[in-house]
Amino acid sequence: MKRPITSLYEFFEVFPDEQSVIDHLRAIRWRDGAYCPHCASKRVMHFSDKKTHKCHDCRQRFSIKVGTIFEDTKLPLRKWFAAIWLITSHKKGIASTQLAKDLKITQKSAWFVLHRLRYAAKTKSFQRPLSGAVELDETLLGGKESNKHKNKRRKGISGTAGKTIVFGMLERDGEVRAKTIKKLDGKTVRGAVFDNVADRTVLLTDEHVTYKGLDYGPYTRFSVNHGQGEYGRGPVHINGIEGVWSLFKRQIYGIHHHISAKHTDAYLGEMCYRYSRRNLEEYQRVDDLLTQIEGRLTYKALTHDQEKI
Repeated sequence: MKRPITSLYEFFEVFPDEQSVIDHLRAIRWRDGAYCPHCASKRVMHFSDKKTHKCHDCRQRFSIKVGTIFEDTKLPLRKWFAAIWLITSHKKGIASTQLAKDLKITQKSAWFVLHRLRYAAKTKSFQRPLSGAVELDETLLGGKESNKHKNKRRKGISGTAGKTIVFGMLERDGEVRAKTIKKLDGKTVRGAVFDNVADRTVLLTDEHVTYKGLDYGPYTRFSVNHGQGEYGRGPVHINGIEGVWSLFKRQIYGIHHHISAKHTDAYLGEMCYRYSRRNLEEYQRVDDLLTQIEGRLTYKALTHDQEKI
């Protein structure tokens, strides 16, 4: 950005009109030179309106939005930029109802905007394996069946059964990665760890039997026994990943109140994106997310087969 921005008010000062955000998006997306989103040719003509372009090779006309999460949007890009500022700046995110009020759009549009931004947050996958000291832990989402209204209780389900299981890995002073899993067992956990954690890494866990299988891999594991009231022995603890779970649950229950089981990984991705970039300034997170806007997410694909938790 042109200058460090510390508030939404300053954000609108830096981007006073639609052309200013178009120019900024072009500078980021085409930082290595303009290209056609249809055929990838770099022989691009720019029209005097500063908004449309044409490819010399495939002869297609396009704007900077084509091929991105912004394609076919009816909303001004300036409102999209404001939404990016809000979702990357608030530690627990923002509800679609609040975003709708802030941007003067419908709640349905705000909900779709936020999910397209969550889609962007995960399009650039992490490639570097976690290393050093990595904390592992799991958490459960969803209330007990006994606390639900009678007509919403599922037969044969009691206690904590039927909850959504989330498994996470936190590199000390580094990135966090989390995803839902169908079953908390040794095979599932080992697969996730092998895919994300470098060999010869120190693993920190609790006493759950699932993690014992990692003792026979290319790692060194230390654990704390929560069942016996032990929560840390010097550097041996999982307080960091437990703090991540606390933040995520405050995001879900405090901001969104309930989410679809289908979209849990999207909300996890949003949280992991912000947490892994916690050392960036707010305006830097906006620019960072703008580097990941390639690809589209349709409303039909987003809304198909939802189930709330």
